[in-house]
Amino acid sequence: MLTITQALYDQIVAHARADHPDEACGVVAGPAGSGRPERFVPMLNAARSPTFYEFDSTDLFTLYRDMDDRDEDPVVIYHSHTATEAYPSRTDIGLASEPGAHYVLVSTADTDDAGPFQFRSYRIVDGEVTEEDVRVVEAY
Repeated sequence: MLTITQALYDQIVAHARADHPDEACGVVAGPAGSGRPERFVPMLNAARSPTFYEFDSTDLFTLYRDMDDRDEDPVVIYHSHTATEAYPSRTDIGLASEPGAHYVLVSTADTDDAGPFQFRSYRIVDGEVTEEDVRVVEAY
């Protein structure tokens, strides 16, 4: 289960909406080994595409150095889908390289009449996708 604060949830959704019609992407870092998302790090989609996201390699290198300096892990790796449901594509699954991370997808398309977005979380390990519950809390 992903437990995330309302503030972080809102920041991820706002980023997805702001970058629409392109996919948004970013990371939420947290203390190493804690599994607790704390620090919101929106990233630039270097692909600038409505159907694909790509972290800029220099930005990603800088982020990982910063997380290492702060003794943090990438707890949440998120991106948006602009025209499809919030479910990992084959490309998303192939790019998933952090087995300990929660992969959050936000759909900014109204694909199920449930509203203007979906917020869903997955574990992706060795190509296997498992959806998990999301619990939104005021604070940890």
